[in-house]
Amino acid sequence: MGTSHAGRYDVVIIGAGAAGLACAADLCAAGLRVRLLEAAGAVGGRMRTDRVKGFTVDRGFQVFNTSYPQVRRRLDLKALELRSFTPGVLVHTENGPRRFTDPTRRLRESRDLLPGRLASARDLAAVAALTARDALAPASALRRGPDGTTRTALADAGVSPELVETFFRPFLSGVFLEDELETSARFFHLVWRSLLRGTLALPAEGIGAVPAQLASRLPPHVLRSGCPVTAVTPGEVAVVGGDTLRARAVVVATGQRAAAELLPGLRVPDGRTVTTLYHAPAEPPTTEPLLFVDSRRRFLNTCVLSAVQPGFSPDGRALVSTSVLGSPGPAETAAVLRAMGEVYGADTDHWELVHRVTVPDALPAMVGPVPLSRTTRFAPGRYVCGDHRATGSLQGALASGARAAREVLEDLAGHGPRGAGS
Repeated sequence: MGTSHAGRYDVVIIGAGAAGLACAADLCAAGLRVRLLEAAGAVGGRMRTDRVKGFTVDRGFQVFNTSYPQVRRRLDLKALELRSFTPGVLVHTENGPRRFTDPTRRLRESRDLLPGRLASARDLAAVAALTARDALAPASALRRGPDGTTRTALADAGVSPELVETFFRPFLSGVFLEDELETSARFFHLVWRSLLRGTLALPAEGIGAVPAQLASRLPPHVLRSGCPVTAVTPGEVAVVGGDTLRARAVVVATGQRAAAELLPGLRVPDGRTVTTLYHAPAEPPTTEPLLFVDSRRRFLNTCVLSAVQPGFSPDGRALVSTSVLGSPGPAETAAVLRAMGEVYGADTDHWELVHRVTVPDALPAMVGPVPLSRTTRFAPGRYVCGDHRATGSLQGALASGARAAREVLEDLAGHGPRGAGS
């Protein structure tokens, strides 16, 4: 097909992940003519759900946090049919399983928080003070606080190296997708706050139901899926097939690697890669919707997804999700399965592997100190948003998309888009 000008818009947005969907919603609400382009056949970016052998499997283990402000603003939580995890984490230690539970929610299950079981009295006091501060402080105060790494933040709070290695390092490795606790201290405090104030849950149709609901609220004909973009130039977007869309502003809302390709000169953070293994044992190793972590860090976390959402399994078998950093080979995968047997106290030799998914750049690296939000302005008429421009979370992606919409509206109202650093 020869080159043609397929459309003229106020704004063209590239990428229908959480950031692009939020940006499109806000710009449409402001009355602009918007086109949202998605290369894949469905929206969501990394927030996608597949059906494999009848099982509902997300593209990597993902949980939905109800406390995020952008989530509460944009989504109908009831329509997602959320079912929650047991609040807390079970840690597999050398001394046996230990529960780290919020006593304000599950007092009867908090016996492992007695001094001497999971932690010393001094450690418990330090964690209580840290928890009270983060739970009660305004999020804005935590964002303005001193930054460093999560490891230094825990040390500054008086948490001993022993408790860091027993609980915080194995648990937070699954949150940040890195096991050195090098993630921004300010981001850690915000995450800890969100865990204390919210509920972790899964939608009945998988995490893909979240972007699907966001997309369903857009006006008709805004979204065009199956439409890869080949180039972005000032005022124009070229798509596969030769068409060119003209726009007063272009927003790149893809993952960081694709954004850097479309916007040469854009500086992006490294990404964290994670692999999730989905097994289907004949009998569930536990019926409790609980997250398990391992103090030896042989995997990031594991849980019985069908104990959270029974509909994830088509035939009554359990569906177990286990995540590990990187992309393990056969020997490492076998070692993970043996570790799961120890943690669950079950024979895993005959667990069927129904699916394996590796997600490159599942989260942006946020090595502290790091800014928690950056302008979306890249160059006159060109903008970039996504969790890599804010925080590695659904909240960060949605907030970055909202910021892109605000900055586009400001610039278009001023009749002269401003430039900005990359």
